[in-house]
Amino acid sequence: MVFFFLKALVALLTIVDPIGLAPITVGLIAGLTPGERVRVITRATVIAAGVIAVFGVLGQFIFAYLGVTADAFSIAGGALLFLVAIDMLFGRPSGARETPREAREARTREDVSVFPLAIPLIAGPGAITTIILLVNQAGNQPINQALVALAAVITLAASWLSMRVSMTIQKRIGTSGTLVLSRVLGMLLAAVAIQFILNGLGSFLHTALR
Repeated sequence: MVFFFLKALVALLTIVDPIGLAPITVGLIAGLTPGERVRVITRATVIAAGVIAVFGVLGQFIFAYLGVTADAFSIAGGALLFLVAIDMLFGRPSGARETPREAREARTREDVSVFPLAIPLIAGPGAITTIILLVNQAGNQPINQALVALAAVITLAASWLSMRVSMTIQKRIGTSGTLVLSRVLGMLLAAVAIQFILNGLGSFLHTALR
């Protein structure tokens, strides 16, 4: 139970990368007043929570309707997370979180709470993939489902706090510190991604050989 919670928490914290949100947030809300910054950050976190909750509850039904098995999604999701991990390890911007076009568009918008803060920086494809995979692994066990929800709440709270103190974080750890931490998180995410792939392959082979 504890191991499952830690796995869920590490996966979500790594893919959302609350610390990595800090320098991005600085650039997006630098021209706002302190009060406006708090409102934008809070709105973005609430919207992201809603998106994650919807996919956490309905994600499996959506894929069941499309005829996608849990094993296939586990393998595909693991592959997506691994690509994100590779980008983090080499310090490249990941298209799974925000594309160059989205980044350019974000700079021309006045309200950045929905885009790009909530989507795709917090609740991007990687986070959505991760929450669906975790809910699928939790199965019909209420305790495990509650642990996934708790991990998501902690991740969102950490994201809000990181964005809230983004100016301070950037001054304290600097660009080099942010890059180092991103690489460490990338290694953890790579391990989690490979585990998702192995779980999917193992389950598929077990079912096929029965």
